[in-house]
Parts: sequence; structure tokens; C-alpha cells
Amino acid sequence: MLSQGEIKNSKNLLQKSEAVSVILKQMSHPQRLMILCSLMEGEKTVKEIEKSCEASQSAVSQFLKVMRLEGLVASRRDGKQNYYKIADKRVFRLIKAFAKIFC
Repeated sequence: MLSQGEIKNSKNLLQKSEAVSVILKQMSHPQRLMILCSLMEGEKTVKEIEKSCEASQSAVSQFLKVMRLEGLVASRRDGKQNYYKIADKRVFRLIKAFAKIFC
């Protein structure tokens, strides 16, 4: 039989696992990973992301829109330009770890 502390730890681990699973699922597309890797260098415009990821403007815009809604990236507007950056420090550290391991 599990103690109260073990039950609490198990529930906490389950909640954390579910949160990590959501983030990994959001990042699971190759183009999304490329965009996030590009944003590791700092804030960029859609045009700059397009060039670094070799993707069309419409594809990059669609990915950024979804990732913004999911909380992976944040945007700010300056005149006619939208600038994007990684919104969550945990995602930044995760992408950095992926790059270290796989790149």
C-alpha cells in the first residue's frame, strides 16, 4: 500500500509528465523544430525565419500562429513587422539540449 507521500509524489509526477508530453507533442513537427532552432539565436521576423528554415512565408506564418497560440513563441509588432521569440525558458533549454545532443 502506498503512503500519502508516495501518492502525492505519484500524482505530481503524472501532472509533470502530462505537461512535458504536451510540450513535446507541440514541438514534434520537423518544421516547428527548425523554427525554434532558428529562434535560439534571438528574436526574428517571419522573413528572417523563412530564410533560415528554407520554408515559404505562408508555411512559416501558419506554424508561428499555432505555436503562438500554444505558448511556444511570443510575438511583438513594430510598425509593419512582427518579431517572434521563444516564449518559454523551458522550451529554450530543451531546444538547446536537443541541439547539443543531435546537432
